[in-house]
Amino acid sequence: MSLISAGHSGAKESVILLHGLARTNRSMVKMAASLKAEGFHTVNQDYPSTDFPIEVLAEKTIEKALKKCPSGNRIHFVTHSLGGILVRQYLSGHTIEHLGRVVMLGPPNQGSQVVDALKNMPGFKLLNGPSGMQLGTDAQSVPIRLGPADFEVGIIAGSRSINLILSTFLPGRDDGKVTIKNTKLEGMADHITLPVSHPFMMRDKTVIRQAIRFLRDGRFGRETDH
Repeated sequence: MSLISAGHSGAKESVILLHGLARTNRSMVKMAASLKAEGFHTVNQDYPSTDFPIEVLAEKTIEKALKKCPSGNRIHFVTHSLGGILVRQYLSGHTIEHLGRVVMLGPPNQGSQVVDALKNMPGFKLLNGPSGMQLGTDAQSVPIRLGPADFEVGIIAGSRSINLILSTFLPGRDDGKVTIKNTKLEGMADHITLPVSHPFMMRDKTVIRQAIRFLRDGRFGRETDH
């Protein structure tokens, strides 16, 4: 069932999509197309994820995306990995008029032990930038510092890793970059785990369907939980 037939007007619903670290908005094209087919106005916002700290990225990126949304529209977000942290950072200091729901895919909401293990290795900062250095679980962790959510957020975690080397740094079930436990956030409205990996979860049909479900209903469908 489409969002329009479910009683929503596509003309009044925008979704801002934010990709993850060291990716581009091309990684979110399939998700954006699916959301558009459901009647949403979409903004698949690109940003230079490895060039600036999280605080700067959040300000510049989300302000730019909001300007692309029609005035008066309800504003939702669908994010992957670092993109979810940008939303948390932005909302910690700003109020978005007509804020809707937020879906986070594989967010390091409690940081990632992969960053703890590798951040001092040669080349890590060069590849991941200042924002990547802020995604650990130590005192410098921006996600941990941001605290609980005071907005309506649903989180999809992955349980399948295609990087067994990185998974050795992660205690417990993980998606190759983040543990399921560390995707969780105090104040979240819903959380599910699906058998998908961190790099490709945003293109998975079930993930896309569940993201749309949360934007529409404020909860995920339990029939696909694992």
